[in-house]
Amino acid sequence: MSAKILLVDDEASILSVLKTLLSVEGYTVTTFQNGEEAVEILKSEEFDLMLSDIRMSPVSGMELLRMAHDNAPSMAVVMMTAFGSIETAVEALKMGAYDYVTKPFKIDELLITIERALEYKRALSENIDLKAQVGALFRFESIVAESSAMRNVCQMVEHVAMTDATVLICGESGTGRSLIAGTIHRQSGRKEKGFVQINCGSLPESLLEAELFGYAPGAMEGESSGKEGAFETAAGGTVFLADIGAMPMGLQEKLMRVLSDRAVTRIGGKRATEIDARLLASTNVNLQRLIQEGTFRPDLYARINVIPIEIKPLRDRKDDILPLVYHILLRDLAGEQELPSLEPKVREVLMRYGWPGNVRQLENALKHAVSVMKEATVTTDNLPEDIVSATGAAESRGSGVAATDDEYRGKSLKLFLRSKEKEYVDQMLKHAKGDKVKAAKALDISLATLYRKLPDKGSEAGNTPAS
Repeated sequence: MSAKILLVDDEASILSVLKTLLSVEGYTVTTFQNGEEAVEILKSEEFDLMLSDIRMSPVSGMELLRMAHDNAPSMAVVMMTAFGSIETAVEALKMGAYDYVTKPFKIDELLITIERALEYKRALSENIDLKAQVGALFRFESIVAESSAMRNVCQMVEHVAMTDATVLICGESGTGRSLIAGTIHRQSGRKEKGFVQINCGSLPESLLEAELFGYAPGAMEGESSGKEGAFETAAGGTVFLADIGAMPMGLQEKLMRVLSDRAVTRIGGKRATEIDARLLASTNVNLQRLIQEGTFRPDLYARINVIPIEIKPLRDRKDDILPLVYHILLRDLAGEQELPSLEPKVREVLMRYGWPGNVRQLENALKHAVSVMKEATVTTDNLPEDIVSATGAAESRGSGVAATDDEYRGKSLKLFLRSKEKEYVDQMLKHAKGDKVKAAKALDISLATLYRKLPDKGSEAGNTPAS
């Protein structure tokens, strides 16, 4: 499987030579001449290894190493130096680099160092997996909280659970707002009483009103007997109103009266009944924006926003992803079969994907993977195609160019390029289905340079690119 390498050197000629060499070896290579740009890409994309020159400007290789360690601590790093400075190289090792090579270097030396560094990275990934599995066992109730954001949420839950304060849980769909609400109830002094959950966005207004406040006998067509609403049913427990931003304005007004009077009057009823229920609410939209738009009451917002708890989207708490994966697998498999392992590429896809559907989407993706996997290992073929495609893994799979012989090993880079350049250009043209513009872009050279590297064929004399 193609490892991803970030190559950084301020000499364009070195970048071109090494990119060609490593691409032929089957690696997926991204190049930068500027350390600042390399730092930016590390914030948004994951690499297995970074190969960087030490002496660069304005961001030196040592500074880049330091910033790479902060942004990608599990990435292997190999430093290059043309100055043979052992002190600098040793300092790089102390800062976390796996190894260093000195220029000019032999192909064998460089490739062996890279392979060893990648082996180290793979071993490190296995340790991360183990930590993720163990970490998944140490969580607040059923909440996975490896990230600082979710640990803060758990602290808030602990602080507010034993109070009767109204809590507004904010977060995108699929982040686990209902899980947090249920946890608050189960950790509270009301845990022995009812927990009534109503989704304000899934019911028509008339039915929502009936579910919230109940109705008297004969008040609803076809219903001869009356019915308790959520606040009566909870009776000393908790009422959780999910997606409260979808509640119609008329019901918001009635809810305000219920909360103010601590009493509810059923639809068609004449007598108010005192209530004792704690209110929790959640929203996946900005309620202050709804207030500005005139679709949400500011007094109700003030009433329910006593203690806000915000759940960050999964894309903003990457540390939770692998622990969540193992938690979900352990929970869903429940001893029915052996816990599957994840191939390295799967971990990369799961960590790189944006998860617009958050934890719920992750759960569905894992259910899909487990249902179609043939062995006890989840591969990228088992993941939903849209997730794999969105991370670029589908394109990189099988697209690397593998060397099929060793005749160039131990020889100079110049001889290597002379013997392999034509083969590599031909393969890129074939991969681009003959489209020279795409091939030139993939090779990171100009179209004119590509034409100079093509065989001189008379039949192509009239096939020059249009201006």
